[in-house]
Amino acid sequence: MQRREFLQTLPAAALGAAPAARHNVLLLLSDEHNPLYSEPYGHPFVATPNMAKLARRGTVFQNAYCPSPLCLPSRSSFLSGRRVFDLQTYGNCNVFPVDTPSYGHVLDEQGVHSVHIGKTDVYNQASTLGFSEMIAPGDRARPGDTLVSRIPLDVQKDGAHRGAGYGVTANPFGGDLKKVDLALEWLARKAPSMTKPWTLAVNLLKPHFPHNVTPELWAQYAQHADLPKYGVNSVGAKHPYTEDLRKFFATDNYDAETIRCLRRGYYGCVTFVDQQLGRLVEALEKSGQAENTVVIYTSDHGEMLGKFGLWWKRSLYEDSARIPMIAAGPGFRAGARVQTPVDLHDLRASMFQATGAKQPAAWCGQPLQSMPAGDDGRVVFSEFQGGGTRASAFLVRQGRWKLIYNCAAPHQLFDLEKDPDELSNLAMSQPKIVRRLEQELRRICDPQQENRRAEDYTQRQLRALGR
Repeated sequence: MQRREFLQTLPAAALGAAPAARHNVLLLLSDEHNPLYSEPYGHPFVATPNMAKLARRGTVFQNAYCPSPLCLPSRSSFLSGRRVFDLQTYGNCNVFPVDTPSYGHVLDEQGVHSVHIGKTDVYNQASTLGFSEMIAPGDRARPGDTLVSRIPLDVQKDGAHRGAGYGVTANPFGGDLKKVDLALEWLARKAPSMTKPWTLAVNLLKPHFPHNVTPELWAQYAQHADLPKYGVNSVGAKHPYTEDLRKFFATDNYDAETIRCLRRGYYGCVTFVDQQLGRLVEALEKSGQAENTVVIYTSDHGEMLGKFGLWWKRSLYEDSARIPMIAAGPGFRAGARVQTPVDLHDLRASMFQATGAKQPAAWCGQPLQSMPAGDDGRVVFSEFQGGGTRASAFLVRQGRWKLIYNCAAPHQLFDLEKDPDELSNLAMSQPKIVRRLEQELRRICDPQQENRRAEDYTQRQLRALGR
């Protein structure tokens, strides 16, 4: 469905008058932040005092997931309200753009001033997205990532280069600092005079690799250059998809010193992101808009950081698929913790709720403001169908149970209450739970059918790329 056709299907209420209570939203969206490496999620030494302060003021969503553990698919799904398999934005290849409305356009149509600053990297160019303001966008150059073949499996050629991506460099955060400076200027100059509700989404590149930092942040974690508790020799590293990803990224040759230094640099990058959150909140308070503004911190996906020998993303293990999600301000209880599984679609729905706008009925997500603290029946879904593994995989989380449905390898079932590190696959010993979660999955999509659609689409991409 094209953008114009889609907008014509919206109910009149979605484009008309909104409820009286209308608040602003300040969103900080980082890139590749595993929530387990932060104070609100219990990490013992990674310093994130501003995230901790936001958590005390608001609500921490303990079990938040991304739509897909890769930049373009996850961000596209968040901006559009649609599943990745629906958009067919399976990976970071953007040879075929998609014409569909963004949340910024729909909000703008309802009298909400929507602002996007920084990284875009979604289903179409920033100029087509329809935000009220698009400031310093970061589009991925076409055709994007061309390593999309799953059979035979494409392999990255830069594993050694990525492995050297740590330590002190000159101006490691220059791009992100410029984006935050632009946001500070907007908060100081425009926010106080706005006569309608606004959303300001600030998009950072960190803590995404490379894990280069300033001398101060490198020194801060000098005593914490550690190794993952469960590395390449653990049972989780033996799954076929895990082996595919290690081959794809060419990371099996990383020695202990490389692993320690990559992790040390990542800790510094996370602390840098926290510092930018502090700057944004301080500027919001100076603008006089803090009491009427919801502040949210989240990320587009996680980071494996060496667990099971895996790095970065593309895995549906917790470290890659989980994201931080902390929200404070009108509608969110101070000091609360929500165990109910949620995702980025719910966060976007909460932006509509906060601003008094109506999210299109066909879009995914329910507002976080009304999310129960402990709903064992609620299902969240994530998927990965891009390059890096031999076939598609789908995640269903319900209560303590998590199923990873692998289309070309054994399925995985984890009891996250007893086994948060996903070391014991219970798929063979708990067939009833597997069947129950598979039924929930099939309410969302037919996994084998979607795997075939993804493969057909990948072949189209390869032909368009001359392969």
